[in-house]
Amino acid sequence: MYRLVRPLLFALPPSLAHELGMLALAPIEHAAPLRALVHARLAPRDGRIAVRTMGLDFPSPLGVAGGFDKDARRARALAALGFGFVELGTVTAQPQAANPTPNLFRLPADRALINRLGFPNQGAARVTERLLGRGGAAAVGVPVGISIGKSRVAPLDPIEPAIDDYLASFREARRAADFVVINVSSPNTKDLRAMQGPAIARALLSAIARENRAAGAPLPLLIKVAPDLGDEELEALLAVVEEVGLAGVIATNTTVRRDGLATSPEAVEAMGAGGLSGPPLRQRSLAMVRRIRARLGSNVTVIGAGGIESAEHAMDQLQAGADLVQIYTGFIYGGPLLPAAIARGLSDLVARSGARSIQDLVSRPGGATRAAMIGHGA
Repeated sequence: MYRLVRPLLFALPPSLAHELGMLALAPIEHAAPLRALVHARLAPRDGRIAVRTMGLDFPSPLGVAGGFDKDARRARALAALGFGFVELGTVTAQPQAANPTPNLFRLPADRALINRLGFPNQGAARVTERLLGRGGAAAVGVPVGISIGKSRVAPLDPIEPAIDDYLASFREARRAADFVVINVSSPNTKDLRAMQGPAIARALLSAIARENRAAGAPLPLLIKVAPDLGDEELEALLAVVEEVGLAGVIATNTTVRRDGLATSPEAVEAMGAGGLSGPPLRQRSLAMVRRIRARLGSNVTVIGAGGIESAEHAMDQLQAGADLVQIYTGFIYGGPLLPAAIARGLSDLVARSGARSIQDLVSRPGGATRAAMIGHGA
């Protein structure tokens, strides 16, 4: 069915098509009987693909990435479609509009997107209240993460206002989330990626970690990193992650690179600046997952994101060292049945392997990390 509808949606501007998609999910979000019916048909039920990490239980390792549901409008509907977790946001302390249009572009030849939206959202307080007003994370039925970013109006020099801005968002997000993602890697907020530098990252992450501990019942904190970091830059940031004691890393955000695309250079140049997502990012994301797992070992959760369109792509990420995976662009191109299809595909892969679970399939007996067995000659 989606194959028939997609050409019509793709004939519309991407932002309008997205809003129509969100409108189509509204009945599932708001009508409990319909949501239960969809959930019964599509939600993963195979315990062999369930994952436990960060003290949370995920019915499958596949989640929807931050950016799809920025204002927590469709969290319950997304879970009903078969996602094993949802990441909402990115939210900021101050409500803010999107960057000037056009700010979202399709690259059909690459099954990719370019966006320069810039964290449009209704503000952390309102988004959190919406989620709580619908029963909170418990009503979603799968673990819920909230991504927090820097408000456009918060300066970076000096750094203290930006840290205070993140803390304001964190205080709101922690009221409703099962875990919080610290987004310092979007290319669409001026100078945001500078916050991945070790000195600034240490100041920011330490402040949020202190706030998290002081509040009691601390939540898992993760950082989302850019695929454009060099090896030394990534190593320096991961040293801070280890020092601060974050629960995990998401690899990766969108890229500013444009090499290797099937879309013509002229068409790409006409689209302008922004973050590229989808299959062109797949190999870089895999490489970073391997490196992060090798550097941080088995005690940190790694979420792989970038170009996943099938169960095989998801399994590649898991075998590279990811505990969980996320999709966004693949969901746009693949449609609402894709999460359930990937979950079924993962179940089939586990069944064919003879493993007892997906975690057994991607782990080696004796405690060796996946990065050790996949990335270093096994």
